[in-house]
Amino acid sequence: MTWCPTLRSSAALAALLLVNGCATLPPNAGQDPRDPWEKYNRNVFEFNDGFDAAVTKPLAELYVKLPEPIRNCLSNAFSNLRGPSTAINNFFQSKPIEALSDVGRFAVNTTVGVVGCFDVATRWGLEAHREDFGQTFGVWGFGPGPYLVMPIFGPSSVRDAIGIFGVEPFLDLNFYIDYPGIEYTVFGLRVVNERAELLPADRLIREAALDRYSFIRDGYLQRRRSLVYDGNPPRERDPEDEGDAADTDAATPPSGRDATAKPQSGAGAGPTAPAIEPRPESAGK
Repeated sequence: MTWCPTLRSSAALAALLLVNGCATLPPNAGQDPRDPWEKYNRNVFEFNDGFDAAVTKPLAELYVKLPEPIRNCLSNAFSNLRGPSTAINNFFQSKPIEALSDVGRFAVNTTVGVVGCFDVATRWGLEAHREDFGQTFGVWGFGPGPYLVMPIFGPSSVRDAIGIFGVEPFLDLNFYIDYPGIEYTVFGLRVVNERAELLPADRLIREAALDRYSFIRDGYLQRRRSLVYDGNPPRERDPEDEGDAADTDAATPPSGRDATAKPQSGAGAGPTAPAIEPRPESAGK
């Protein structure tokens, strides 16, 4: 039952260590409305890079040397631990069919699949989902808020930090392991397993990205938005497009009317209303 306090303590310790480092900042740091805390975030990003190079990445590189069947078993088992959380989140997102499927998946893989070691449910046609409370908050209409880099744990947003780090641990079965030695071992292996799965992407980003911080930030925010909308997000309005449209409207008089006539009520009359992001559909994955 000590996992969540441990996470908070680790994050607090990491935050204190940040005072020892300072990242190189671009001249426009903090001007992106999605990332008003960019100066702080880049410092955390630099700290996380150092921690990853010293601890997490070397462990992940050792982990991938394990025989593939063992790694597949562990990966399946760790994914199975998230089954109840995914089912609960699908239920809260008004997707009862997916929630029931997740319950069935968890039951099949926990029993026939030997505590999740074997993914029998997929072979039986039960599709895998992965939902978290950050996505659920998004479905409920909460905006992501400013981008936020978490010490040790990396990219996030205010919404995801609350949903994933504040609520999600209480829905994860790892939280309810009452033996600290087993609890911490399982949690540590899960972190290393996820880092190992990111090794190919990490190499690609280091080779391709001119600014790794911006590349990771933009990719994270786009992916999380896509997940909230189940892979079909609405088109975001471009402020430059709005400005061009306004200039065109101002230069072109209304067709068939006196250009000095007062505009009538209805479409096109008056100032453009601010865009309101619609609530995501409750389509299944």
